Amino acid sequence: MAKARSQQSGRADTGTDNGATSNSSAEHVGLLSDDAEAHDYDQSGTEPNAPEGGQVAEAAARIFTGSSKNNNRDDNITASTTPASGRPTKSAVRAPSSYGPSSSDNPPDRTPRTPQRVRFDPNPTILHGLTPNGTATSFETMRTSSGDDILDDERDSLDDLDFEMGSGGREDAEGRRHRRPLLTGIEAPSVALANSPWAGEFDDVHSWAESERQRPKSNLRNAFMNMANSIIGAGIIGQPYAFKQAGLLSGVILLIGLTVLVDWTICLIVVNSKLCGANSFQGTVEKCFGRSGLVAISLAQWLFAFGGMVAFGVVVGDTIPHVLTAVWPGLRGVPVLGLLADRRAAIIVFTLGVSYPLTLYRDIAKLAKASTLALISMMVIIVTVVVQGILTPSAARGSFTTPLLTVNSGIFQAIGVISFAFVCHHNSLLIYGSLKTPTIDRFSKVTHFSTGVSMLACMLVALAGFLTFGDQTLGNVLNNFPADNPMVNLARLCFGLNMLTTLPLEAFVCREVMLNYYFPGEPFNMNMHLILSTSLIVSSMMLSLTTCDLGSVFELVGATSACAMAYILPPLCYIKLTSRTWKTYLAAAVVAFGCCVMVISTFQAVGKMIRGEGGVTQCM
Repeated sequence: MAKARSQQSGRADTGTDNGATSNSSAEHVGLLSDDAEAHDYDQSGTEPNAPEGGQVAEAAARIFTGSSKNNNRDDNITASTTPASGRPTKSAVRAPSSYGPSSSDNPPDRTPRTPQRVRFDPNPTILHGLTPNGTATSFETMRTSSGDDILDDERDSLDDLDFEMGSGGREDAEGRRHRRPLLTGIEAPSVALANSPWAGEFDDVHSWAESERQRPKSNLRNAFMNMANSIIGAGIIGQPYAFKQAGLLSGVILLIGLTVLVDWTICLIVVNSKLCGANSFQGTVEKCFGRSGLVAISLAQWLFAFGGMVAFGVVVGDTIPHVLTAVWPGLRGVPVLGLLADRRAAIIVFTLGVSYPLTLYRDIAKLAKASTLALISMMVIIVTVVVQGILTPSAARGSFTTPLLTVNSGIFQAIGVISFAFVCHHNSLLIYGSLKTPTIDRFSKVTHFSTGVSMLACMLVALAGFLTFGDQTLGNVLNNFPADNPMVNLARLCFGLNMLTTLPLEAFVCREVMLNYYFPGEPFNMNMHLILSTSLIVSSMMLSLTTCDLGSVFELVGATSACAMAYILPPLCYIKLTSRTWKTYLAAAVVAFGCCVMVISTFQAVGKMIRGEGGVTQCM
């Protein structure tokens, strides 16, 4: 009976019943031709009984080849069945090479399909090894029988992928859609270098992975403290001077407006990095604009950090001698030690004696405790300016004119001073990566609170200082107070010590930018480390010796590098990475604003320094 059924199924072209039986046979081996699907299943709504035993393979072979004989070894079809049901449980097919009418010379190529016409790819996909964080390092589709390209772009695991299959997706030239990874595990380049397993701190990648898993993450409160500490820095004591330059009314408007703008561009950095898959500000700009973008962001970061070093040196000269002479009134008459009462001598001694040894550290984590001192000193300065401003006698107060109360001529220079205080864009991705759950919504919440609190602190200091001293307001508002005021001297001491420990952090940034640009990927070189560290400290110290006008330093640095990092580069990257919407036009307007401020403020600041029009200054 089985043999008769097999012979009947072998004559598949003789009638409808035979076609149905043949169709059933082909289904059981998992293969159907396009014609069999279109014709046989239309005539047979139910599946006939399957042939029994090993005759299934022979019947299916006849359907494929259109003949009862098959002498081509490449067209052999093998199948195995279970004794109970008679249905095949496994089949291996060597399909002919092309679709179309079958012939002995050119047999048809038939890819395995299901009855629902779903085509399978029999070629395996091989997943190679995993990285320490558990994400796949490479996927290769091995195509030995066809000429398809091997997928060479690296993929992350499902846990670290953000599937953006809508308008946010990106396709390459061959139509493959790239998935964008979530920005997790982000660290500043210097921190990542110091803590990397290649620094010899870990024995293998497994111990490194375990340490990364156990590395503490920040909640929203800690992230808020970190960002607020990044914003409320040395620039806060220059806010009264910014109000003097811009005028009271325009100063208030500028401080509020620039806070909103800086808040938006900080969040924009994370959005841009997510869009292009980069994990750093430098990487984002480089991916958007290539080598020229890397040059621009490296120069902006280096100038901002180096300008901060110069400003901190000026602050040391403005604070430490005041404190020493207040504690030791007869210090100037003491041999040798009396030099510490001189501004320039204090800058040289404390910069080379305190800041320079700290700069030689390779690990920036050893300087992390300085942030606690910075926060305390900022709180002391805010309270001191407010309280002592109220207690200042009328004889020591300044006067006001109409431009000082409304709009003054130095409005563009004021933008530079305010921008210097608020720029923390180079730390934004570091703070984002420190979150336990790094999402844009949570980071936006941290940014909004941080910039809002920082704006209130700067507004408080600016109003207290400017309304007290008016046209006599200095770039460092602490210098407006008497030298023998104990509370002010305490604030000066805290601020000066804070600058001594913060200056090495800026030197660290400068050094890393230079190493990453000129010597990328090279191993640590002690000689180069010493040369760069020494040259940075000495050059910034020499510049801080030439001026005691802290306001001019704030203006120049804020007009150049701060404007580039806050108002130009983030919106430019956003325009490059997104399609044209109203947000891109808003970003273009911000870029135009940043360029105008940069050009005008730079020319005004340089011209004022050349002409000696810095106004009132006080040097010891």
